[in-house]
Amino acid sequence: MSPTVADVRSHSGERPITMLTAYDAPTARIADETGIDVLLVGDSMGNTVLGYEDTLSVTLDEVLSRTAAVSRATEEALVVADMPFLSFGVSEERSIENAGRLLTEGGADAVKLECGAHTVDLTERLVDLGIPVMAHLGLTPQHVNQLGGYGRQGTTAEAAEQIADLADRHEEAGAFSLVLEHVPANLAAAVTGELSIPTIGIGAGADCDGQVLVVNDVIGLGEWSPPFSRRFGDVGGEMERAITAYREAVTSGEFPASEHSHVEEGVEDPY
Repeated sequence: MSPTVADVRSHSGERPITMLTAYDAPTARIADETGIDVLLVGDSMGNTVLGYEDTLSVTLDEVLSRTAAVSRATEEALVVADMPFLSFGVSEERSIENAGRLLTEGGADAVKLECGAHTVDLTERLVDLGIPVMAHLGLTPQHVNQLGGYGRQGTTAEAAEQIADLADRHEEAGAFSLVLEHVPANLAAAVTGELSIPTIGIGAGADCDGQVLVVNDVIGLGEWSPPFSRRFGDVGGEMERAITAYREAVTSGEFPASEHSHVEEGVEDPY
């Protein structure tokens, strides 16, 4: 049975929630068929598939297009769309419109916000309008210029208290789940124990209610993975071997062979 926002929100903890990023229909279809609970159309597409150096250049239209592709290919998993940099927070009206487009045009089931104090009221407003919100605290890549990099967050008592406070406030505002990224495992465990909504960790230890990773890191498609990730396959290596074999077959004349071609009887040489 397909998970709903309500299912995720009321997660009983019997087993961890599985979440994975997806940016295209073929990947979404495979992930969906394996039983992944939640597919996140993350703005990490900027680094992983669009060739940007960071996530800040990702546009709403790019996320919208990729979300629609993932949604069309997904039958079971919950589809969550990232709201990219400056698509929210500029004004309430614009934020609501952009979030709504991800549901109405993109087919997403919910949106994810990289959060701070400025997103508490917005979360409440979106939820009131029927737009489910997944909150995101800890390392928030859209704030890379403010943070000064992609280092671990919540490593001081003050920073940990701020994350805990924002987690509480976003739950009260109606968020149905919370991503905790690159924070100490003991902080993630404390937040998880305090909240009634599920936490989904990435680089946040094993005590969260679920885990999320970037699909490129999982399948081994890319030159670098963060230290908190794990490579479960070597798709990049398989692609290189297949493409090399294709190039060699063409240059040697092995491909295409007769079985890959069609000769039509009665067709005369036009020259």
